[in-house]
Amino acid sequence: MEGMIKVTYTVLCENDVSMEVSMEKLLANEKVLKAIKSEFAKGLRHIALSSKESASIFIKTEKVYHEFMAGKNDFADLLELAEEDARKHKRLKKGCDGIELIDIETIPDNS
Repeated sequence: MEGMIKVTYTVLCENDVSMEVSMEKLLANEKVLKAIKSEFAKGLRHIALSSKESASIFIKTEKVYHEFMAGKNDFADLLELAEEDARKHKRLKKGCDGIELIDIETIPDNS
């Protein structure tokens, strides 16, 4: 019996975002300062905000991971098989037509 591979992938979209913003830059934004003061220092005066060294936040599109099983002999075609799986489950839409393989895991044969 042929061994199996569990493949995990995600769909890539044109408007996906992945960026790092330093706390220094974030705290330089007046709207952000106002929102933080309003939420955490309401009614207080003479409040200054600062951050430690090179702290930053990451802004990323939250991705959904999908899985399917394939035979070990299909290893060379995994990207194509992932695209087929995404089409079959109607995961590819306008602006979201790319596939990124996330993980490939060999499933032990329990014969």
